[in-house]
Amino acid sequence: MEATVITAYGAPLSRHQDGPLKLSSPVLCLYQSCRTRLPVSCSIASSQLSVTPENRTMPFEDSRLKELDPEMYAIIEHEKRRQAEGLELIASENFTSAAVMEAVGSCLTNKYSEGLPGKRYYGGNVYIDQSERLCQKRALEAFHLDPEVWGVNVQPLSGSPANFAVYTALLQPHDRIMGLDLPHGGHLSHGFMTPKRRVSATSVYFESMPYRLDEETGYVDYTTLERTASLFRPKLLIAGASAYPRDFEYPRMRKIADSVGAFLMMDMAHISGLVAARVVDDPFAFCDVVTTTTHKSLRGPRGGMIFFKKGMVLGVDLETAINNAVFPGLQGGPHNHTIGGLAVCLKQAATQEFKIYQQQVVANCQALAKRLLGLGYTLVSGGSDNHLVLVDLRPLGIDGARVEKVLDLASITLNKNSVPGDKSAVVPGGIRVGTPALTTRGFKEGDFVTVANFINDGVQIAIEAKGLLESPKVKDYLDYVESPAFPLKERLEHLKEEVQQFASTFPIPGI
Repeated sequence: MEATVITAYGAPLSRHQDGPLKLSSPVLCLYQSCRTRLPVSCSIASSQLSVTPENRTMPFEDSRLKELDPEMYAIIEHEKRRQAEGLELIASENFTSAAVMEAVGSCLTNKYSEGLPGKRYYGGNVYIDQSERLCQKRALEAFHLDPEVWGVNVQPLSGSPANFAVYTALLQPHDRIMGLDLPHGGHLSHGFMTPKRRVSATSVYFESMPYRLDEETGYVDYTTLERTASLFRPKLLIAGASAYPRDFEYPRMRKIADSVGAFLMMDMAHISGLVAARVVDDPFAFCDVVTTTTHKSLRGPRGGMIFFKKGMVLGVDLETAINNAVFPGLQGGPHNHTIGGLAVCLKQAATQEFKIYQQQVVANCQALAKRLLGLGYTLVSGGSDNHLVLVDLRPLGIDGARVEKVLDLASITLNKNSVPGDKSAVVPGGIRVGTPALTTRGFKEGDFVTVANFINDGVQIAIEAKGLLESPKVKDYLDYVESPAFPLKERLEHLKEEVQQFASTFPIPGI
């Protein structure tokens, strides 16, 4: 019989006349009514797969996004353009790889799988189990951990759920915790509360006492932490931050935790990629539990992980307690497509190229810090050991909320952030600037000097705009700089054009 050969994504498909269309490689390709459909990105066990006969149809057209929902398609296309033409400087963001996106967009999203590998509450999980076990193995390898000493749960949906699972596992309601205060660079999930409100669920269910930075140096005040811990006697001491440009002193925190009989946990969400590459200090040598998100410096999908010491710690079997807290304690079925993408990310994180990338992240941050200092800016702690700088704008008579808005209009994306001594989280005195995302795009030290110059241009516009407006209200300011009558609009548009022209010369993964 005569054969006709066609391909899909490079995979040859053959069909004999009047015979079924067959796949000659492990790529699933759906055909209907003799018309090609794009392949589902999912490997299969068999290399030969018969395609559905013409008389079998689905109850709906399996259309591409552009055809099915042009409105959503347009939004995504606009976001692609924004990312490509702008300077992404939010320290908690990054650009993941095309391979991770492919896994996250795969058929793994279709499967439900409550429980752990080999202990599922549903059938059909043979390949899901393989995926999750592979992810766990790669997680331990990426962070240089002995599987006899450490275990990992890769099911948390993100960093805050991972943290709350640890609290659920180790604590009873109203037990005491200590974490870095939010206005001093900590994270909401570490127990933040105000005099009027328990803001985080962590502070609702547990009693929270923050520790802080020394406002003179910008470093954690370990002396006061030790003194406070001896009085408060927390059951859990938390290292980690969302806006702290320095390493933590893990040996000292271990000593403090031991002195009061507390567990020591590190939330390395921001620096997990740097930890894997060993360009910052290693929390695993001192901590009982280490949590992380996976989409920041690690460059993975949006998920979370919990690493735990195996065996008994302070009378608790951490492995059993944490696994049970994740499921059935707090979550249902895991997001299998995310776990698949995380496995891909962790494979990348174990490479020499990833280590070089993380070294560049730090080098770029230090170049950015040096240039900002040279331009007269005040940096919390005077510099950085990691991937971010925290800029105190108060000496310039401006705040983070106003600067963030002006820079956003110029295609420079960063975030307003509290600095030590701030009275308001709504109108904080600083901005947080991170280097991982642009380093992913290929930026080097000299490029970050240019970035610092762009930031400075935007800050000067923000300061002048504040002087032109009589109203002291931030809302009025935000409306003012966006209005057609804004007198500095031409300067702002010129800065935007310069930024977009510069940013567009760099590649971007996955797009």
